[in-house]
Amino acid sequence: MIEPQIKPAQQWLEQLLGLIGIPAQVRMESHPDSGDVGRESACWLTIDESTLTPAQTDILIGKDGETIDAIQYLANTLLNIDVASLEQRAFTVEFNGYRARRQAELLRVAETVAQQVRETGTDVEIKSLSSAERRQVHTFFKDSGDLATESRGQEPDRRLVVRLR
Repeated sequence: MIEPQIKPAQQWLEQLLGLIGIPAQVRMESHPDSGDVGRESACWLTIDESTLTPAQTDILIGKDGETIDAIQYLANTLLNIDVASLEQRAFTVEFNGYRARRQAELLRVAETVAQQVRETGTDVEIKSLSSAERRQVHTFFKDSGDLATESRGQEPDRRLVVRLR
């Protein structure tokens, strides 16, 4: 059974892609460990890249993932309007393996920073993360007994800090 928010999410993304001149099919996948407390399992909206040109691929990802991040932000904002907070869904927009690669990269950075903080005892800032990426890194550390995270600064210069508890 498809939940009421899921099918409209798929249709919304396909319509958005058509409007920007990059028509593509969208698959839906459920990921139970979304890291978003209070939300159902994450819904991944995966854009089928098989019919797209390299130029269209570059447009969809954008510089440093800015376009796909913007599309994901819109999806999460628009698709959760008028939805009770406990019923809201976390939508992840995946394209050409970008999110999976970026998540693996963030995990490597988090592990390196964790080791550095443990060895030196000093706080370490991770710069140049989107708000969604900062949330992911906070989630990586949420169960750490000896490390804590916080965000400092204001957009566009907001940074995630890892420190000893």
